Amino acid sequence: MKRTDKAEKISITLPPDMLNIIREKVKDGAYASTSEVIREAMRLWQRQEEEHHARIASIRARLEQSAHSGEPFLLDAAFEKLEQLHQLRISAPGHEKL
Repeated sequence: MKRTDKAEKISITLPPDMLNIIREKVKDGAYASTSEVIREAMRLWQRQEEEHHARIASIRARLEQSAHSGEPFLLDAAFEKLEQLHQLRISAPGHEKL
């Protein structure tokens, strides 16, 4: 990956178990350096954050669409209507009883 901006050196503190995992990955050859492991972790975290924000935006859009999708319908009225439709269906000729 070619970068046009300059990298900045920072210092971080990690618990021993995390540091051991990083060192093992470098020792095994999975990564060239501890910095490479941290950069990869940051890329994954950034992608996870972007996906999270996209999911939240999608939920907000669906809620907004739902809020403007028509007249509100009371829950009790909805259940009453479902019960009426159910009664019509089970009393219709040809309906099989279980």
